[in-house]
Amino acid sequence: MGRIKGITVTLIGKTKTGKDDFGHPIYENTEIQVDNVLVVPASTEDVTNQLNLTGKKAAYTLGIPKGDQNEWKDREVRFFGRKWRTIGIPLEGIEAMMPLEWNKKVMVEVYE
Repeated sequence: MGRIKGITVTLIGKTKTGKDDFGHPIYENTEIQVDNVLVVPASTEDVTNQLNLTGKKAAYTLGIPKGDQNEWKDREVRFFGRKWRTIGIPLEGIEAMMPLEWNKKVMVEVYE
């Protein structure tokens, strides 16, 4: 049996670079490479539930590795040569209780 290994995805983060004339923050997009992310097609049940709850059609579920401190809520993600957008808040488990290398999951939808 082989070892489970994820792929590298690009997470688009936001960095505060200053304020505009009205005092509102200005953000700049930064590309963050995240290694060992599992990418799994969303189940039929997950697709239906997300569509009913949020009106968004989930395409994949991402398994995020333990120790990752990036913000994944409503962020753009790039993998498989396409743009995706995360749906909602990632579900997170207790690191010590998870037997493998991943403890968070978040769903993504197509984003063009």
